[in-house]
Amino acid sequence: MPTKYAYYPGCSLHSTGSEYDVSFRAVCKKVGIDIEEIKGWVCCGTSPAHCSSKLLSLALPYETLCLVEKMGLSDVVAPCASCFSRLRTAIYEANEDPELAKQISEALDRPLPQSMNVLSPLEIFYEKKGLADAVTKKLPGLKVACYYGCLLTRPSKIMQFDESEYPMAMDELFRSMGITTLDWSCKTDCCGGSLSMTRTDVVLKLTNAILEEAKAVGANAIAVACPLCHVNLDTRQEEIEQEYGVKYGLPIFYFTELMALAMGIPSDELGLKKHFVGTNELLSAICEA
Repeated sequence: MPTKYAYYPGCSLHSTGSEYDVSFRAVCKKVGIDIEEIKGWVCCGTSPAHCSSKLLSLALPYETLCLVEKMGLSDVVAPCASCFSRLRTAIYEANEDPELAKQISEALDRPLPQSMNVLSPLEIFYEKKGLADAVTKKLPGLKVACYYGCLLTRPSKIMQFDESEYPMAMDELFRSMGITTLDWSCKTDCCGGSLSMTRTDVVLKLTNAILEEAKAVGANAIAVACPLCHVNLDTRQEEIEQEYGVKYGLPIFYFTELMALAMGIPSDELGLKKHFVGTNELLSAICEA
C-alpha cells in the first residue's frame, strides 16, 4: 500500500456529509493510514458538469489531479462515490482519447499528470492488513444491509472496483471486523441521486424500494459509501414513511462510522447526532446484546 494518500473530500464531505469526513479521518488515524487533504481542490463537477459540457466535466477533475501531482503524490482517495466516479472517468477518457486529453490540457494550460491512481476508502481499508486487530468493541446485535449504490462499481470498465452487480468488499470488510451483514437484492440499485431536488417523486419511489427490501431481509441498519445515498435514505425516510404509510426507522450509517464504532471510537466523536434517523436506540440495544 502507498505510504500516503492525497485526500479529496469533495463538496459533500465539507457540508452535508461532514460525518463521513470525520469518521473516515478517525479510522485512518486509528489504523495508521496517512492522508493529506489536497490544498485548493475544486468541485468534481458531478452531474451538472457532465450533463452540460464533456470538456468541463473532465477538466474539473484534472484541475484537482494536477494539484495532487504538485504534492508529489499519485494515489488519491475520494470517499464520495460521485467524486470517485468523476475522477476515474476523467482519467479513463483522457487515456482512451489523445485528442480529448490534448483539449483538457489546453483548457487547463498545463500538461496532464500521467500516473494517477484514484481509490475509494473501501478499496484502501479492504486491502489493509491486520485491520481486524484494531477492533475493540463487539456489535453483536447489528444486522447490516450494505448499500453500494449505482456509482461505486459502474460502469465496470471504468470503475474496475469489485463486482459491478453484486459487490462484496464492504460486506467482507465488516465480517472481518465481526459485524454481521445480510444478503439482499438492492446493493447497487439507484436511490435517485441527483434527482433529489428535481424529481422528488422518483427519489421517494426508488428509496422506498431499497428501505423495504432491507427491512424484509431483517436489517436493523443500512451502511452506505456515498453522501447522496445517505441524504436520500436518511433525510427523506420520514417523508417516505408518510408517502407510503409504512414505518422503517432504519438508521443509515456511513460504513466508516460503523468501522469507527467497532474500533472503540466514541459515538459522540463521529457526528452521529447529524443523522435524521436516530441511532442511539439501536446502538444502545446492540451494545447490550
